[in-house]
This record gives sequence, C-alpha cells and structure tokens, in this order.
Amino acid sequence: MKNVLGMILAGGEGRRLYPLTRDRAKPAVPFGAKYRIIDFVLNNFVNSEIYKIKILTQFKSDSLNRHITRGWPVPPLYDHYIDLVPAQMRTGSSWYQGTADAIFQNLNLIYDDQPEIVAVFGGDHVYKMDVRQMIDYHKQMEADLTIAAIPVPVEEASAFGIIEIDQNYRVIGWQEKPKQAKEIPGQPGWALASMGNYIFDRDVMVDELRHDADKEESHHDFGKDIIASMYKRRNVYVYDFYQNTHPGMQPHERGYWRDVGTIDAYWESSMDLISVSPVFNLYNPLWPVRTYSYQAPPGKFVFADDDRRGYATDSIVSDGCIISGGHLDRCILSPYVRINSFSKVEESILMHGVNVGRHAQIKKAIIDKGVEIPAHARIGYDPDEDRARGFYVSENGVTVVPKGAEIKSRVLV
Repeated sequence: MKNVLGMILAGGEGRRLYPLTRDRAKPAVPFGAKYRIIDFVLNNFVNSEIYKIKILTQFKSDSLNRHITRGWPVPPLYDHYIDLVPAQMRTGSSWYQGTADAIFQNLNLIYDDQPEIVAVFGGDHVYKMDVRQMIDYHKQMEADLTIAAIPVPVEEASAFGIIEIDQNYRVIGWQEKPKQAKEIPGQPGWALASMGNYIFDRDVMVDELRHDADKEESHHDFGKDIIASMYKRRNVYVYDFYQNTHPGMQPHERGYWRDVGTIDAYWESSMDLISVSPVFNLYNPLWPVRTYSYQAPPGKFVFADDDRRGYATDSIVSDGCIISGGHLDRCILSPYVRINSFSKVEESILMHGVNVGRHAQIKKAIIDKGVEIPAHARIGYDPDEDRARGFYVSENGVTVVPKGAEIKSRVLV
C-alpha cells in the first residue's frame, strides 16, 4: 500500500518467556519449527502489500538481526525495504523508555518517508491479519487512531490493555493491565483487549508523541500514556479483529491470535500447529508464511524393525532431520534434529541441532538449540527432578532445557 509505513516494535525483553529469551529477544524466539516469532507480523505486512517496514530493536538483538538480514532480503528497485533500526539514543542519553518513546526517538524515519498512515505493530504475537482491512476501516471512521482488539477471558485481562467502547466502536474507556477488568456488555466473563497493533494518521501521531515526550511523569508507553490520554480528546476507534479475513482462511481460523508471552502459552500455541485441521495453518498457499530457509537436505526416517522403527505421528519435521529408529508423537522439530534409536519423544518442541541419544525419553518439553540429550536420559516425567537439574518447569508442567545445558546420562532399570 502506498503512503503506509510499517513500524515493528521488536525490542522486547520477554522476561516471562525465560529461559528461551536468555540469549535472544522475544521476537527472535523460534516458533513452528523453522520460523521466528517476528516472521508472522512481517508476513502480515508483506501479504498486505506494505513494503516499507522499519524494525526497532534493542534487547539482545544479534539473533534477530541475523535472521532478518539473511531471511528477508527486499529488492530496493521499487523503493521497498525492511530496515533494522537499533536503539541510537537520538534524543538523549537513555535507551527506549517505553513503546511510545521507541517511536519518538525515531521520528526522523517518519520525517524522511512522509507516510500518510503509520502502522505501529508489535513483533511478538502469532496471528494472520490482512492489515489493509484495518486501514480501510480507519479511513472509513475518519479516526486519528485505530486499535486492533480481541475478546479475552477476564481472568487473563491483567496482561493486556482493556478497552471500553460505545455502540459505534469508539473508545470511551481504557484500563492498562487491570486487576479487575470491565466486562464486555452482554458477554459476561470476557473483556476487550488491545492486540498492541495501532493505525495512526501521521501528523496526529507525531503531535501526540512530542506532547508525551515533554511530560516528566509519563511512562512514554502507548497503553499507559498515549491511548489513556488520547481517547478523551481525539477520534479513537477499535477495529474488531474477529472480522478480519485473509485469502484461503477456513472458518475455524477466524480470530486466531496468541500472545506467546509465557512458556505455557508458547507450548500451547505450538501444539495448535500440529492438529489435522490446525487453527493456525502454515500450509495455506494463498497467504504464504515466509522465513529464512536453510540449505539442508530433506528429512530422513530410517530403520523398519519392529523395535527400532523411525517414525513420527502428528508432528512437524523440518529439513535436515534424521529420525533414526526413534518415535515422535505430537512434536515439532527444527532443522538438523536427530532422534536416535529406541528413543521416544512426545508433545515436545526440539530446536535447531538438538541430538536425542538412544533410549532417551522426553515428554512435554522444550529443548533449546544445540542441546545434546544423552542416552537413557528422562526429561519431563518428574518436575522436581527436572528443577534439581537446573531446568525450568512451568506452572502447567512444561520443562524447558536451555541452550548449553549439560545433562548426565542415566541408565534405566
């Protein structure tokens, strides 16, 4: 789309996703075998014909930088670009103080490009969205700001900005991560949550950011400060994400959006990918999900003996993987994973280069990049034992083995 600048906030630390974010920014966390979380917002922009994109980085961005540089080349001939923008302290001696400050410190990008519309989106959610439909709605409502929103259970509302609207979807109230959220009228048990995706008229956004920057008491955050003040003075509307469609979408996919901000949410969203008819479909050619592709050989399954058969059920297996006499069930394997003979892996996510030794047993676990699982190891069966070995175990019992973990072999009796 002409005169639209996409700006992706990708500097998040992702503390709730630790230890997956110990060595990388949250948008750079692998997801869906071969993707990174940031790939989904990038695909939404590109599939929506938004080809001018700035990615604002800050926290532990090296992994993210390499992924974008290698996986998202854009031809400059048509004035298209996907630019990485590191924090530069252009307005003072501090790093980004909040989401609004991240954009304020880079207003030069907006002055240089002079877009009519600025789409400010988060870089850490999993969903598909035709952004053109939201922009059309923004123009139709003659809005200064349009916020994409979706209903969430009230018990989860404390993690979001909660919106109150009138019958015309105009914002009339805002709660930033409330302990007791206001319910949607007529929908008890549900609150209307901001997705962290905003469409601004350029001049309005610049004025609001400059005004906010002068406030010493401000957190310089879109939710806490910009929206909380702006809806009282400007035309601020909600865009109902449930109404958004994309080519090839099936009815059961409508409204799918996940904040993979915790280990349990990350694991559950990953498991959404491997059902027969997934609610988040990676295989729709009409809405392609692009990413960096490894130069790897095809996956291979070897041995056909009854007690040593290499096979996978209800799983995603990437290029370069070798299933050598082991059994996978409901698993997601990144490139170059090896599953050795007599091992069994269930309901687990194995990242790039993981090697599972013979007779090992893994259940409901996330194994980070390059970890060596020794022969006869057991992971995910005893939370207390996993914690004693230095692994993280989530509230819902997902074990995370971080990069660089040293695991002792164990002989089963």
